[in-house]
Amino acid sequence: MTAQPARTLMTIGDVLELLRPEFPDVTISKIRFLESEGLIAPARSPAGYRKFSPADVERLRFILTAQRDHYLPLRVIRQHLEALDRGEPAPPLGSRRDGGPGRRLRTLVAADATAPGQAVRLTRRQLLDGAGIDDALLAELEEYGLVRRTGAYYDAEALTVARTAAALGRFGVQVRHLRAAKAAADRQVGLIEQVVAPQLRRRSPGAHEQAAEAAREIAELWVRLHEALVSAGLRETLDP
Repeated sequence: MTAQPARTLMTIGDVLELLRPEFPDVTISKIRFLESEGLIAPARSPAGYRKFSPADVERLRFILTAQRDHYLPLRVIRQHLEALDRGEPAPPLGSRRDGGPGRRLRTLVAADATAPGQAVRLTRRQLLDGAGIDDALLAELEEYGLVRRTGAYYDAEALTVARTAAALGRFGVQVRHLRAAKAAADRQVGLIEQVVAPQLRRRSPGAHEQAAEAAREIAELWVRLHEALVSAGLRETLDP
């Protein structure tokens, strides 16, 4: 490795810092998972640390955009990347070769996202297609209270939970193992409710909006703390 290329390579922490302004939910674990799926292949230093090139970062940006904005499952993203690797033009992210449900899902999400006061609403079929899971897995997620629907519809969080559960399943993590995460999330929600309760009791204009904003900020900080603690623990165990 020459000195010049070495200066253009980034650590996984550098990549995280670079992508987070555009993708706030991206984590080190997410990047490692995409590598384990063969979607990215960063170089390794002699000591075994990952080293990412600008091309690796752009590949990650493509993957994250396809997931966030177009709800494409990994198998479809892989097809796009393989086409690009062969020098072929990849299908536009706004369309899919494997039929209409995904297109209808993205249309619904886009419509709801741009309509003031409306939340994302997904039918069961749209959730299954968007998450790339089958009825049995969704039924199990519902049984353990990890996914809920309001009436006949699911929200964007249900889609995120379903997709994440499917990804964890490829590592052998079963739905029953996720009960601990659900219990921890419920405890965190309870704590946040206690913290913002005084604001909710105020009768001043905008008090509820301020409480909601505070709750979102606390939740984000809590997620960051959890990620930092997990990353620190893994580093002690796994990193060379």
